[in-house]
Amino acid sequence: MKQIQKLYPHFLALIGFVVISLIYFYPVLSGKKIYQSDIVQYTGMAKEQNDFRAVENAEPFWTNSAFGGMPTYQLGANYPHDYIGDLDDALRFLPRPADYLFLYFLGFYALLLVLKIDPLKAFFGALAFGLSTYLIVILGVGHNAKAHAIAYMPLVIAGVILVFKKRYIVGGLLTMIATALEINANHFQMTYYLLFLLLIIGIYYCYKLFKDKELKELPKIIGVFAVAVILAVGVNATNLLATKEYADFSIRGKTELTFNPDGTKNNATASMSREYITEYSYGIAESFNLIAPRLFGGGNSEKLNEDSSVYNFMLQYGASPEEAKQFTESYGMTYWGDQPIVAAPAYIGAIVFFLCVLGLYHDKRKIKYAFLAGAIFSLILSWGKNFALVTDFFIDYVPMYDKFRAVSSIQVVLELCIPVIAILGFHSFFTTDKEKQWSSLWKAGATTLGLLIVLFFFRGSFDFAGSMDGQLLQMFSQGEDKSFGVNFLDALKEDRKALYAADLLRSGFFIAIAFLVLWLYTKNKLAQYTAVVLVGILMVSDLFFVDKNYVSKKDFVSAREVNEPFQPTPADLKILNDKSNYRVYELQGRLQGRNSYFHKSVGGYSAVRPRRFEQIFEYQIDKKLTDLGKMIDPQTMALTKSVSLLDALNVKYLIVPTENGDISITNPFINGNAWFVSDLKVVNSADEEMKALDNLDTKKQAVAQFEADSKVGMPRKFVTDSTATIKLTEYLPNHLTYVSNNKNEGLAVFSEMYYKNGWNAYIDGKATSHFRADYVLRAMTIPAGNHKIEFKFEPQVVKTGSTIALISTIGMLLLLVAGIYFERKKQLK
Repeated sequence: MKQIQKLYPHFLALIGFVVISLIYFYPVLSGKKIYQSDIVQYTGMAKEQNDFRAVENAEPFWTNSAFGGMPTYQLGANYPHDYIGDLDDALRFLPRPADYLFLYFLGFYALLLVLKIDPLKAFFGALAFGLSTYLIVILGVGHNAKAHAIAYMPLVIAGVILVFKKRYIVGGLLTMIATALEINANHFQMTYYLLFLLLIIGIYYCYKLFKDKELKELPKIIGVFAVAVILAVGVNATNLLATKEYADFSIRGKTELTFNPDGTKNNATASMSREYITEYSYGIAESFNLIAPRLFGGGNSEKLNEDSSVYNFMLQYGASPEEAKQFTESYGMTYWGDQPIVAAPAYIGAIVFFLCVLGLYHDKRKIKYAFLAGAIFSLILSWGKNFALVTDFFIDYVPMYDKFRAVSSIQVVLELCIPVIAILGFHSFFTTDKEKQWSSLWKAGATTLGLLIVLFFFRGSFDFAGSMDGQLLQMFSQGEDKSFGVNFLDALKEDRKALYAADLLRSGFFIAIAFLVLWLYTKNKLAQYTAVVLVGILMVSDLFFVDKNYVSKKDFVSAREVNEPFQPTPADLKILNDKSNYRVYELQGRLQGRNSYFHKSVGGYSAVRPRRFEQIFEYQIDKKLTDLGKMIDPQTMALTKSVSLLDALNVKYLIVPTENGDISITNPFINGNAWFVSDLKVVNSADEEMKALDNLDTKKQAVAQFEADSKVGMPRKFVTDSTATIKLTEYLPNHLTYVSNNKNEGLAVFSEMYYKNGWNAYIDGKATSHFRADYVLRAMTIPAGNHKIEFKFEPQVVKTGSTIALISTIGMLLLLVAGIYFERKKQLK
């Protein structure tokens, strides 16, 4: 009975998390879904994969609908024996995105319990963490994998702390399961950032062991972590191995080219360019957004109202109230920070910040300094190019740091650490005498309110100019009234100043109210329970109302609009009448997922798109289409000039934007699905291969760079015959069948992406080698006569990984059973 009573507060907390998750995203209760821009793009990318599953009841592991062809390893591929994924599905039982919000709450609550916070304060702390504005906004835009990984971070930290506290069985099991779930979330950038925080926490505890002369415990701790990590990695082996295999093939791998598209020397040593990695760098002063949400204007799509200077400016120019409102909503570009695009500020809450400072003054536990170090560390790294000294060091010398972009997202570590310190301080505040409480309280109040006052009086040192202001000035200075653009920007800057001041006052108000509640408690005017609840409600309300500005019911649409996000245009419908096998190039949206929803596209939406395929467009195709308008016959709506590599990629249609909408242009010069060539040019480097493409006649010639002279004896000349044919007869994304008829031995080039790890070639059922040609395509020699040629995608990495995952899952289950048995036995003693 006592055990049940102990669980009662936690049961209520879980019920509260479920209810609040559903309340925040209440449209899901009526069957609506949130319209997430990134998930919409993913839906386009994964259309062929999902259709294949529905028909074949199997997994293709390859799609031809994006970037000419790529593995589906980062498109939500389902792997055999993914039992940790089944556990994750069980935890995410609520409708999306309420499921991720529930995970935020659950993981942080568990961490606070491990840190000995009582259930009520842990409950409010979990709500404050989960409602941190950045964590809500990533759900609004569809960064689901990122949210997924962040949600399991606190659970991993909780397990690690338990192990360091010598709770080897419980801590080891929690670390093992939480780490497995974290890896399964499949956002390695977030997991990588978590490792930095774990390293800091580990250093703290190792120092503590050394100080307490308990280093003899270190081998046990290391052993527990080793077993936990090995099994956690093992149950995710398929995904990890497949991702590792594909990484070098993607833009995250280092280029082999030593020159840039413009011909200049490529001196980059990182996997991605320094500019690309640091494009999203948080401004140093912009960091104060953490405590005042619209200090730097909020997000890119911030809404201004009828009280704004821009609205009144438009009225003065003679616009009607409706016109002024429409203009204000369209051009209320209040954000003036350093990043190109910001959906919303990374606001952690004014009261959370106040309680964090209180914790630094009041809480005696030294673990707070580990979390403080993690917060400062992540803040500095989030500045990216704005603090190049540190960022460049990490890019150049820290392993894998150059694999990830958007360095500002490392602030998720800060957004975890600050609430931890805040709730540590909130908890300890009520455990000491009144004199100590008052001493810490006035220091925290003076520090936080003093900071806001300093920011308020320093507002004159900012120019409130945004990175888009130049474009806005140019846009609005082209009419008869040249002063319109200047006057508009002046009004916009006034609105930015108003937001700056208003949100400082707002944060100051919330801090002052929280201060007042705690002061009343120290004067015995409020009971402890009342004070905790009031501060908790204020803390959550502060975040709740800010979050609703960026993610609310307006973002929900019918399930059909999410499940079928794209509607075909007249150009799409015209192209779809052609039932042959070809590719489509949508010029305006090559890096979007829309085209992949309807066609086999040479574009798509992916942060890990194939590197060589991307280079084909950067170095070759885009340059040759600069005067596309002159290459189109207005009568036939077809290209009048061959673009060799478009022909080789089997791009039969181009979707071109016009003033009257998109139109489809036919390419009559395509090489087809496969063809025989007469000449093979062998080069020694990727540089030579790329340069050879400049003037390569792909219909007659092929260029190849052989690995380790594996084809050194291959003929360079082949006899071609006009009667020779090779045709695609059967198509599945992971199984292509051709028939060939040739009087002579021939060299065939296939308009399919070369990927050496998984694609196997067969001639008449017999395994046959093939090689990469024309930088990205497949080629092979075919004997004279009639033959059946097959390409099958049979990735060994999936088979190997699945076997490891099954063995690791069995090991994890055995450890779990043994751990529960011994822990229970220990408790009975």
